[in-house]
Order: sequence, then C-alpha cells, then structure tokens
Amino acid sequence: MGMGIALITPFKKDGSVDFDALERLVEYQIENGTDYLVILGTTAETPTLTEEEKDEIARVVIAKTNKRLPIVMGIGGNNTRTVVEKIKSTDLSQVDAVLSVVPYYNKPSQEGIYQHYKAIAQATSTPIVLYNVPGRTGVNMKAETILRLANEFPNIVGIKEASGNFAQIDEIIKNKPNHFMVISGDDGITFPLITLGGVGVISVIGNAFPREFSRMVRLAMRGDLAGAREIHYRFTELMELLFVDGNPAGVKSMLSMMGFIENELRLPLVPTTLKTTERMRQILDQIRLLEK
Repeated sequence: MGMGIALITPFKKDGSVDFDALERLVEYQIENGTDYLVILGTTAETPTLTEEEKDEIARVVIAKTNKRLPIVMGIGGNNTRTVVEKIKSTDLSQVDAVLSVVPYYNKPSQEGIYQHYKAIAQATSTPIVLYNVPGRTGVNMKAETILRLANEFPNIVGIKEASGNFAQIDEIIKNKPNHFMVISGDDGITFPLITLGGVGVISVIGNAFPREFSRMVRLAMRGDLAGAREIHYRFTELMELLFVDGNPAGVKSMLSMMGFIENELRLPLVPTTLKTTERMRQILDQIRLLEK
C-alpha cells in the first residue's frame, strides 16, 4: 500500500472550506510521492462538516486527482443504520475503498463491533478498511474480532491500526488471511510496524512532508532499515508535536507556516499553542536547512 495521506480540510478565515487550497494540497501530494489519498477521515474534521460540504470535498478531490492516485473515502459513525444508508446512497464508483471507524462513544461489545462491520460489508462490494483507534473511540477492537471479520468477509481488505498495542498488531499480522493488510494509523509507529509486516501508513505528517515520509515508508518496505530509520528519527519530535494540542491542529500549524493554508480550524478544535508553534517552527527551520 505504501503511504496514504489523511487529507486535512483547509478553511478560510471566514470559516468556509478553502477549495483552492484543497486542490493545491492534492497536487502537492501527487507530485511528491504519495501513494493514495484518504478523504473525509478524522483529520479532515468531518464531525464539523455539513453533508453538503463533505459531498463537495469528495467531488473536488476526485476531480482534481483525475485517477492519478487511488482514493479511500471515510464513511463511519456510531449509528450502524446511518452508516449503511450513507454507503448505499453514496456514489462510490470513483472510490477505491471505504475507511470506516469503530463506533465511538457507544462503547459496543466485541460482538457489537462485529455485527456493525458485518452490516457494512454486506451493504457494498467496495473494499472496506477497518479503523481501530481506541484513544478516540473509547473501545478497542480486539485481534480476535479483526481476524474474524477478515476471514469471513472478502471485501474487508485491511485495517488502519492505531491502538499502539504491538502485541495485538503482531497477533493480527501473524494470523491474518493473505488478502488482509495491516496499515499503521500512527506516524510514530510506522517504521517498527512495517518491520513486523505492516504495509505502510495512513499519515498525518505526510500532509506536509509527503516526499520525505513516503521515502521512509518505501525504504522500510524494501528492507533498507538503516535508511528508513534515519528518516524516522529525523521526524520523531515533529511527529510528537503534531498531537500535543490535538489533531489536525498540529499539521495545520505546520502547513500554515509552509504557506499552504490559513491556520483555521472549526470549534471545538483550536490552533496550537504559541509554545508548540514556536518549537515546530524551529524544527522546520532545521529540516529545511538540512535539505539545502
């Protein structure tokens, strides 16, 4: 799979979606080594977008990409019936897969999670990528549930794993069927996860550094661990700073410094603190100096 990008949603100072900036970001990704785009995920601030805005973002990204990269679309939620209806009513003909998060807030049992994804898998022939992020959803999808889904539904093709539980991730990789992919959902663990048998990352930092981070992923997947490790350590502190004040506040601050977007988020999210911003600026200056 390589490096996918959890694409942000740029906003103008008046709070509206900045579609010009969005198109520039898509082109930047295409020109700098990104393997696929993930639209309308958590990093896109989808809980604060209207349905009309989501539809227009999807239309703009699909048109701008023009089949130059695969596209994964986020469609998830904590109401199974609503998610199923959304999948059925959405034109997925230009989409390569759907990314669907574990239901949040409800804290369903493992059987409830299984039944949720069973309903989704049976609602479409489009490939489904599971998304396990217990730090946000409040519940962990266990390895046994993931493997059960992977074995029973051929169109459940992978998981974005952001549990940070390496014992769990190792168990999934060890026992998964051949068609099922394990993808890092956390930039910071991408390098070690690939060494276990993961197939890349759905990245946040790649919004700002697609060329560098995609190179790290490719080197690791080719077995050049020394080369990949060097890039990994180069970005370690920056990856940590991305999430100090919440996601996507960190990466939006970086992209603003780089001149791509306005540093605007929708409430309840707010920009990074001055302390975080200044440390990011210092690291960005160092990285740019190294690149010269």
